Amino acid sequence: MKRMKRTALLLLLVAALSAVLSGCGDQNKIIIATQTYSEPKILAQMHKLLIEDRTDLKVDVLPDLASSTVVLQAMRNNDVQMAVLYTGMIFDNYFPIQPTKDRASVLQQAREGFDKNFGIHWYDPYGFENTYAFTVREDLAAENHWEKISDVASKAGSMTLGVDTTWLERQNDGYPAFRKHYGINFGKTLPMEVALVYKAVASKNVDIVLAYSTDPRIKEYNLKSLQDDKQFFPPYDAAPVVRNDVIAKHPEVGDIINMLAGKIDVQTMIELNYEVDVNKRNERKVAEEYLHKVGLLK
Repeated sequence: MKRMKRTALLLLLVAALSAVLSGCGDQNKIIIATQTYSEPKILAQMHKLLIEDRTDLKVDVLPDLASSTVVLQAMRNNDVQMAVLYTGMIFDNYFPIQPTKDRASVLQQAREGFDKNFGIHWYDPYGFENTYAFTVREDLAAENHWEKISDVASKAGSMTLGVDTTWLERQNDGYPAFRKHYGINFGKTLPMEVALVYKAVASKNVDIVLAYSTDPRIKEYNLKSLQDDKQFFPPYDAAPVVRNDVIAKHPEVGDIINMLAGKIDVQTMIELNYEVDVNKRNERKVAEEYLHKVGLLK
């Protein structure tokens, strides 16, 4: 009897999962996939709220897919129909590209490449990018009038850089290439896990770190990211993407998605991530409050 109950329960769970992933079987439902971190989850909730507010479509959010590659495969299979991705993904060998760091060119290649190879429409970016950013304490930046990476050059020889090991060792897009590009050599480098760099620089164990530009710990630890004034790092502008067949059937969805284009800058995204990751608030509630604040929801 217990075995029969367990079997029945397993069948129910399988059926439930199949129902969640059956976007191709329900033409009036859109499933938005997200990666494991808060940023795409917040943005997915914004799109869900806006689409359901303005159409009769049902929108589900499927969170915690392991990587953007997994998200792309799910979109290709039509298990999900929408996601938040980053333009710099073109450098991950999904299709041939022309090497460049020009923001407009990277965006255009993302649009053309993902349309041709994945059947995905790439919308205008939100207004922020999630990329590497050299980061210091706000008081140190103010004291030295540092706004951009080039500003630290005169003192770099006496500074300790905290950075993840892999970036230190990468020849083409890591520290060796950075030193050549900027002509900056830090006096000492201290390899560490990326998750530890924020506290390390706030505690003055290092002077400067390589962080992620929208990480909420930048706000939590009163840090300042320096502008990449010589464009060493490739653009990673965040943007919504949707399967072409969904847009063909529901063109009104495209107009709704575009309502967020250019509406979220890097500081706003840090604040939203902070509410979820540090203040432990619900992604949907944070998304809803922001949409009310900017007048997109009544």
